Amino acid sequence: MIKTDYRPLYLQVIDRLRQDIETYDEGKQLPSEFELAKQLGVSRATLREALRLLEDEGLVVRRHGVGTFVNAKPMLTAGIEELSSVTDMIRKANMEPGTIFLSDSVLEATEEDQELFGLSNLEQVFQIERLRTADDVPVVYCLDRVPYDLLSNHSVLETKSLFQFLTDIGKTITHAVTYIEPIGFHEKVSELLESDAGSALLLLNQTHYDQNDQPILYSQNYFRADKFKFHVLRKRYMS
Repeated sequence: MIKTDYRPLYLQVIDRLRQDIETYDEGKQLPSEFELAKQLGVSRATLREALRLLEDEGLVVRRHGVGTFVNAKPMLTAGIEELSSVTDMIRKANMEPGTIFLSDSVLEATEEDQELFGLSNLEQVFQIERLRTADDVPVVYCLDRVPYDLLSNHSVLETKSLFQFLTDIGKTITHAVTYIEPIGFHEKVSELLESDAGSALLLLNQTHYDQNDQPILYSQNYFRADKFKFHVLRKRYMS
């Protein structure tokens, strides 16, 4: 039974459920809404609001017509304000990074590519498709594009990190503009990442710039939301 205090009832329910969830294994199904509401002595409407907020936090996942499950704890965390390669992120988690090359191709540059890289005379782009693994578990699907002229006589397949490859040819990435988009099941990517239909993906669209403020790499990285957790440091500036 929830003890009465001065906070809204759903917040009390959230605290109780957090404590209970800590004792559950990942993927374990919680009791039904009817049973939980009865155990906690609250209405189903109050319980549903608490579960909705816990789902927003990523602690549980609700599957329509099936039930509520304890979400898998992320294997890797990273500050979104820190620009790191996927390889470095995995290594910082004391895991072994790996790469599965899926495809590579030289494509005719589109107007969008020319605008993206700031090169009106850009004729070709090199595209590489890879899966990144952590201790042999697929965690990120990467689709990257670079101006083909950057490659010269080099082979990008010689390195497992595009960041390192670009650094080696004198194009050090110093910053990036990132757009973050949460998405649900993706027919192709979810299957490649061995992610089930109930698990979300986090898409990072990133344009990377070198030391001369020239865009040199465009990446679409699909992260398994059950394996990666991003956070950001926000500062308040006083006038």
